[in-house]
Amino acid sequence: DASAKLWDCETGECIKTFVHHGPVRGAAWADGSNMFATISDPFVEHNAQISVYDVPENDDPSSYSDSPRLEIDLPKTSDGKRVNATNIVWLNLNEALFVTFDNGSIRLYDPATGEELDEFYPHEKKINRVSFNLDKTLFITSSADFTAKLYDVVDLKHLKTYKTDRPVNDAVISETKDHILLGGGQEAMSVTTTSGKVGKFETRFFHLVYEEEFGSVKGHFGPINALAINPNGRSYASGAEDGYIRLHYFDKSYLDMKDPVPEVLEEGEEDDDEMEDRESDSDSD
Repeated sequence: DASAKLWDCETGECIKTFVHHGPVRGAAWADGSNMFATISDPFVEHNAQISVYDVPENDDPSSYSDSPRLEIDLPKTSDGKRVNATNIVWLNLNEALFVTFDNGSIRLYDPATGEELDEFYPHEKKINRVSFNLDKTLFITSSADFTAKLYDVVDLKHLKTYKTDRPVNDAVISETKDHILLGGGQEAMSVTTTSGKVGKFETRFFHLVYEEEFGSVKGHFGPINALAINPNGRSYASGAEDGYIRLHYFDKSYLDMKDPVPEVLEEGEEDDDEMEDRESDSDSD
């Protein structure tokens, strides 16, 4: 309905409504809880926008301004195409606004002046979601181009790529293991004619460093749209197009699992498996 609403978490009361020009796609609180930012789609003659609102924590909500302190216009590209923002996040110490777009790009903006600080293209298609680790030193993007990519927040250096055979709608970083959880699946428009097995609606587990898939968890019969892992690393939640949110608890075998560390063998060395095979052959002889 082209609005952002401020709510009281304890009572569920709507404190204030902030009207926008177009549909609002995302909102994010700044560190300190004294301001928040929103992203909105283009509508009629209005371009897509990033809006920053001041909401001082100790002030009466009735004194909050209806208008944003800062509006960043997102005009059409040079080829005349409209670009829509898909996610917005404040970086540490509110140094910059981190915004992803449906053309596969990421931009950083100065939250004080609205100046564009940086732009790069990690993906060829829409970035569906971006997730950070708890201390915001790493982030992972999920894209319709069938990949998720891990980056360093400080220098925006690309670290790892996790490849799949389906659109990736969300990905999260485990806080307790070097693991990445990916969710997605076949496009929602085709789900009604597809079984869960064919649509590939499971949560997939990748090793953060080695980029290898080592497991999956089934359950949904629609594309997974959202994932969230418990900070203690003992459970995770998944929400899908099928209308269900599933809460998964990791079993003891996963929690106790130690990730194998590949070793580079020097010339003349044999790995343990080869030695065991040779010993079993000699025993059988």
